[in-house]
Amino acid sequence: MPQDSATAASGPGEESAFLLACRRRPVPHTPVWFMRQAGRSLPEYREARAGIPMLEACARPDLVVEITMQPVRRYAVDAAIFFSDIVVPLKAIGIDLDIKPGVGPVIADPIRDAAAVDRLRPLEPGDVPFATEAVQALTGELGGTPLIGFAGGPFTLASYLIEGGPSKTHDRTKAMMYGEPELWARLLDRLADIAAAYLKIQVEAGARAIQLFDSWVGGVGPEDYRTSVLPHSRKIFEALAPYDVPRIHFGVGTGELLGLMGEAGADVVGVDWRVPLDEAVLRVGPGKALQGNLDPAILFAPWDVIADRTRDVLARGRTAEGHVFNLGHGVLPTTDPDKLARLVDLVHEESAR
Repeated sequence: MPQDSATAASGPGEESAFLLACRRRPVPHTPVWFMRQAGRSLPEYREARAGIPMLEACARPDLVVEITMQPVRRYAVDAAIFFSDIVVPLKAIGIDLDIKPGVGPVIADPIRDAAAVDRLRPLEPGDVPFATEAVQALTGELGGTPLIGFAGGPFTLASYLIEGGPSKTHDRTKAMMYGEPELWARLLDRLADIAAAYLKIQVEAGARAIQLFDSWVGGVGPEDYRTSVLPHSRKIFEALAPYDVPRIHFGVGTGELLGLMGEAGADVVGVDWRVPLDEAVLRVGPGKALQGNLDPAILFAPWDVIADRTRDVLARGRTAEGHVFNLGHGVLPTTDPDKLARLVDLVHEESAR
């Protein structure tokens, strides 16, 4: 769709196709960025991170800037995603955790009782000075390309803290949610405050949009989500409302939750590859943009298959009030970066016609 006079800039990056699409306004082309676009699929990332543990990398502003910028230099993406991890704010408030290669976040003392919940203190800007410094530096480096800040959603953070690490079944997590609803609500309320504080810090330093990654919330049914998760996600989005930046909400396996995720307050609802975008439009309802949703595994297929599937996603995305092209989850570690570069160009060329 052509740009019109409504695209006048009100700040750095305001004219970007990404921000326009998030706000459901006319765009010159469908914007595209990729979850995990900065990461293991890039040889320059592996070189920069060599011998440096993940949490140390996240706390070094120079490295955060370099890694965030790597895909922006390599691809013509319409947005950058802040290089960090959802457990960074938990580490910053004193939770004894580590990110173990091949495993993920591991918590030394899982949170399973009221005393442990009470030890979760609020996050202050002084806990994460490296985040402020890195975002400010990135704002200067990126110019008109918007930076997306992010935080982990309350269910996902709770699951890591309760289980002590990644879980496929979230059995201890759900046991607390079902069996100790008051303790569960206290835990998620504190986690919502921590996530909101981390997002505010990033926005105040210059991030132009935010994404809440509630990666594992797809393990919850709609009624339990409405009762036990949605109020806490809503609290996060409401805390960011005064900043007037687009708010994106994403989870994996959340096809049955898409409408509720929008109801929580997101401006943009992320859709994984399991639900076609034209169907997602019906589930989410009016007044929201959508983000997604090419299967990351498609990038291992021949190029003609990738191109056909990409055109299909774009066609279905045209039924939405706004569409940000993305994968249905993060870039897989062995993805060929050249295919991602070609994919960005294809999205821009096809959608600008």
